[in-house]
Amino acid sequence: MKAVLCSTHGGAELLKLEEVPSPVPEANEVIISVKACGLNFPDNLIIRGKYQFQPDFPFSPGGEVSGVVKSVGAKVTSLQVGDRVMAGTSWGGLAEEVRSLATNAFKIPKEMAFESAAASLMTYGTSYHALFDRAQLQPGETVLVLGAAGGIGVSAIQLAKLHGATVIACASTDEKLELCKAVGADHVINYTSTDIKATVKEITKGTGVDVVVDPVGGDFAEPAFRSIARFGRYLVVGFAAGEIPKLPLNLPLLKSASIVGVFWGSFFRNNPERNAQNVDQLIKWFASGQLKPIIDRVFELKDYEQALNLLRDKVVKGKIVLVT
Repeated sequence: MKAVLCSTHGGAELLKLEEVPSPVPEANEVIISVKACGLNFPDNLIIRGKYQFQPDFPFSPGGEVSGVVKSVGAKVTSLQVGDRVMAGTSWGGLAEEVRSLATNAFKIPKEMAFESAAASLMTYGTSYHALFDRAQLQPGETVLVLGAAGGIGVSAIQLAKLHGATVIACASTDEKLELCKAVGADHVINYTSTDIKATVKEITKGTGVDVVVDPVGGDFAEPAFRSIARFGRYLVVGFAAGEIPKLPLNLPLLKSASIVGVFWGSFFRNNPERNAQNVDQLIKWFASGQLKPIIDRVFELKDYEQALNLLRDKVVKGKIVLVT
């Protein structure tokens, strides 16, 4: 089979598409014939050696896939050969075949295209975990979403609206904000030209927002936190801006607010049963059409460098998917 291999840390130009042996499942694993792989911000981090964990060389990036189960391990009873699935793999997805723990692979409805499935699990799984497990979002609350046109942002907007929240979306261009409005945002803020705190104060009539979803970090973290309401919850999802912010700790004290870490990768590895319940609900919403992944562009596997660099350059609206 073919796989995009990382043998030394660096940019996408150092990766190579090579022929490698097909994987064989361990007892609790399945092997998936990959139809599509969704790209996410951590994929560029992991090839540069900057992610929270690092696989041994050589490895393939790509943390979420969709495809067809090719083989199953001896202890696997939840899946069988031929099942259409999506899976969270952490890495290995930019390949024609990938191994996955059976507990991290989920059957998808026949109506769901492989491209949509590959654009779903990591972002919607993260946003569901963030909003409902970590923030305990309630209907009627107000949610501020940073980086709102990206994969996490779009999924957070859709899920918050589905739950009856008011959503304020922040992004860097008016074009991106048009997408945010199209997927349900009630208000939008261009944070390159508009003051977040002042605008949120105006929108909320001085109350502030109950929940902040922040996959960006950097310079926008502090003004977003200063926009939070009393007893608000600030969800730390990632640092797409590249800089880990340093918030003054008097801010959570004054607002009686919480800074809440969100690491879905740890959640699905350590709490597979609860994660499966979350994904089951997401799949029902996908099947009913209440949730719809937004795909910016679809590439062939051989075009991995162009795809990863588009993601690196922060010009993507929604998700990028590669197909085999």
